[in-house]
Amino acid sequence: MVSGGWGSLSGMAQVFARERPADALVTLQRQNKPRGYMCSSCAWGKPAHPHAFEFCENGAKATLWDLTRDRCTPEFFEAHTLAELRTWQDYDLEMVGRLTEPMRYDATLDTYVRCSWDDAFQGIAAELKAMDPDAAVFYASGKASLEASYLYALMARVYGNNHLPDSSNMCHETTSVGLKKVIGSPVGTCVLEDFAHCDAIFYFGQNPGTNSPRFLHPLQDAVKRGCKIITFNPVREAGLLHFINPQNPLQMLTRTPTELSHMYLQVRPGGDISAIMGLCKHIFARDAADRAQGGEGVLDRAFIAEHTDGLDAFRHAAEAASWDQIEDHSGLSRSDLEAAADVYCAANNVIGVYGMGLTQHVHGSQSIGMLVNLLLLRGNLGRKGAGISPVRGHSNVQGQRTVGISEKPELVPLDRLAEMFAFDPPREKGRTTIEVCEGVRDGAVRAFMSLGGNFVRAIPEREAMESAWRQLSLTVYVATKLNRSHLVHGKVSYLLPCLVRAEADIQRGVPQAVSMEDSFSHIHGSLGHAAPASPHLRSEPSIIAGIADATLPPHPKRPWLTWGADYTRVRTLIEETYPDMFRDYSARMFHKGGFYRGNPARERQWKTSSGKAEFTTPTVATALGIGRAPGRFHLITMRSNDQFNTTIYGFSDRLRGLEGSRAVLLMSPGDIDAQGLVAGETVSVVSDAGDGVAREVGGLTLTAFDLPQGCIGGYYPEMNALMPLWYHDEASKTPAAKGVPVRVRRDTATAVADLMSTSIA
Repeated sequence: MVSGGWGSLSGMAQVFARERPADALVTLQRQNKPRGYMCSSCAWGKPAHPHAFEFCENGAKATLWDLTRDRCTPEFFEAHTLAELRTWQDYDLEMVGRLTEPMRYDATLDTYVRCSWDDAFQGIAAELKAMDPDAAVFYASGKASLEASYLYALMARVYGNNHLPDSSNMCHETTSVGLKKVIGSPVGTCVLEDFAHCDAIFYFGQNPGTNSPRFLHPLQDAVKRGCKIITFNPVREAGLLHFINPQNPLQMLTRTPTELSHMYLQVRPGGDISAIMGLCKHIFARDAADRAQGGEGVLDRAFIAEHTDGLDAFRHAAEAASWDQIEDHSGLSRSDLEAAADVYCAANNVIGVYGMGLTQHVHGSQSIGMLVNLLLLRGNLGRKGAGISPVRGHSNVQGQRTVGISEKPELVPLDRLAEMFAFDPPREKGRTTIEVCEGVRDGAVRAFMSLGGNFVRAIPEREAMESAWRQLSLTVYVATKLNRSHLVHGKVSYLLPCLVRAEADIQRGVPQAVSMEDSFSHIHGSLGHAAPASPHLRSEPSIIAGIADATLPPHPKRPWLTWGADYTRVRTLIEETYPDMFRDYSARMFHKGGFYRGNPARERQWKTSSGKAEFTTPTVATALGIGRAPGRFHLITMRSNDQFNTTIYGFSDRLRGLEGSRAVLLMSPGDIDAQGLVAGETVSVVSDAGDGVAREVGGLTLTAFDLPQGCIGGYYPEMNALMPLWYHDEASKTPAAKGVPVRVRRDTATAVADLMSTSIA
């Protein structure tokens, strides 16, 4: 399998033919370009000098999906009860099309019925006013713009709480907590240009072919100029092996791919801590040997002395670690780890890239600390061509945190907000995603508002949580298409349709622009031009403003409806709240390549407790929360090539050679034989968390795949049912979806897995 190439074009063409999108070609031509539309898919950077087509396969699919001609109208709900729709597959729900009018849940009819916007705002306000503010939660997916996010966070705090979890809680909160502890910054230090100057990339637990395909272009360019990519990932992914650039005619005609990874090391799930310990152990040994022969060694001693703290304790731990233990926990050989460490030592500039393969573990924060340790040894932080680069998921998930979507009040300038808006902001810590779920289960949470997303489908412990969700007093879903979460509703529920980013947003006759932040801390303006799917749609800022105006006491310093109709005013508020990051905000938002909001760690200013970058000594040899045992496997949840987050575009996982069904379980041929199973038979996966709770997903076709011993793979979000709510990163409470303890057994049932087979449409 090869990433990119004709397969990528074919995948886009199939979605185009199915969706018959309006205005799609013009939108795609402007996608990710200055004064154009910023992709609503991933958060990869937007270059100052874009390609002729600055979109990837999944970015194009997201745009075509948004601009579909299909419509989910009130008449659709007249024909279907929610009980019936809950039997549909996720794919078929979204295939109905774009939501067109605001609706409320009618318990007598068990369906949504149309209502006016004013009725929706007043109905939501009545419920919120009647309850303790501490009982309401305001969740945001990572798609909402900076302007919408700022208003949303302000609304929640004026209402009276900091219950502002976002999708980062489910994936990269480990970054926000782990990186901040050791370098003083909750985000990566690299900018896009650094990839043009690095000599080596150490790449952990992220799949660009599926999750961020535009990343393949700078990776290809880096390899062509001699950069070596060392990949650590349990799954052997085509996106880090072979790439044919769809914008390179010669490659397309000859079908000759670029080989990306210099070494591809299939580390065990959670084994990155030991793998990096092995790298560092060899680096220390090389340093000592070189100095013994009169050399200067391989460590950057000047950088370490001036900018770091804690080296001695970490060096002692690395030197004391046994190679037998390192090989056992990592699943990698000493010789391979030493060869990878030699590449690191030979490189002048190294970038550490990672994704959820590091963050979604019980000890994921320690994995991130170990990667920082590796980079610190040779001063690979805070300079050109070097640094740490987490690859974020949704298009503005990082930016939402920047402008106040956070359950941590210490990260928000509350005193400034109090002065600007004449209120007393709450100081108590809000709920994370996991804590929201716990609150729903124990009755402390009574209202849940979701600004985009598919929260109930994305969280662990699916069956128990769906049951508890129906006891909520109020659910409010701001959405573009129908999804599973909308069918799992509170006693009072509203479904509010909004514009997509590609559509023209006209407020009081004036076109509006929005903005978002990419993974490299650059801010980009976005202008939609496509015709809205319905005249009844409202923008996210307008919807937030309408709810806030109806719910909160009026005050001259809080003109919600004015803000909801003029986003320039909102940007002025953001600039006033965060003057160092958003200076001349509106004037700079359409700069080519975006404007950089800054990062002290990039300037070697360490906002840590010691005032320096911190070496940390791990307390565990594996990031797994529950270790290996006879018959136990560790499940990693994965996304397919035809998927973005919980949105399923189709049933082709082309880059893994899998077609036709998501009801599959991937296992190595050796493990299949050892378990007495046969590839192609039907199996069930059951929880092995040891808490006495029965969790099972059945009807899975056992499929042989290149995986480490003891590791199995299945699709997210369907496999979330196997993940305990309490199984999460210790520091950040990010669900540990990349190392779920399970057992596999032959399936005696004939029914296929719930919601996981191919389309009924």
